[in-house]
Amino acid sequence: MKVCEIFTSIQGESSYAGMPCTFIRMTGCNLRCTYCDTTYAYEEGTELSVEEILSQAEKAGIPLIEITGGEPLLQGEVYALMGLLLQKQFTVLIETNGSRNTGEVDPRVRIILDLKTPGSGMSEKMDFSNLSRIRKDDEVKFVLTGRTDYEWSKEIIHSYKLRDRCHMLMSPVYGILPPEKLAQWIIADRLPVRLNLQLHKYIFGQDRRGV
Repeated sequence: MKVCEIFTSIQGESSYAGMPCTFIRMTGCNLRCTYCDTTYAYEEGTELSVEEILSQAEKAGIPLIEITGGEPLLQGEVYALMGLLLQKQFTVLIETNGSRNTGEVDPRVRIILDLKTPGSGMSEKMDFSNLSRIRKDDEVKFVLTGRTDYEWSKEIIHSYKLRDRCHMLMSPVYGILPPEKLAQWIIADRLPVRLNLQLHKYIFGQDRRGV
């Protein structure tokens, strides 16, 4: 498998925000979002076996693991990796960009479905069949550049009846949409979503890698 980086930090997003977490960032992505902050993961990386990745995860000594990218579901071996991590009693999250079918992901893995809004330039590449498979412990994340993205996301929540089916997250694009503005919209609409602020950027700085 080609791995961009493995590091331990504070979980900056998701319902686990604020908790120590080891991240396995896979190389390669099939999308090119306008606001992407991990473009280095498009190509950079080292070939590692599943066993080598597992060894690094065990040495980190953190029970929470997130597999991310890039787009981790582009590499078929990721399913074996998830299986081994589960066998070792890790809590496993996988963040996927919404364009890849999630049907083969082990139900014990919590999926963070980063559904791309129009502002990303990639919304037409989404596989909306993933929303029919979403589970109670899974999470759907909307990253927003402005009001148009917010209204689009509300319509998706309504159309797919997500309110009672999964966790829902909304994140403002760092440096583009002021968090206060998004918070005001959520409060005004009484929208039952979790506001995510990419805590790692506020803690360590927006351009620092490996955090």
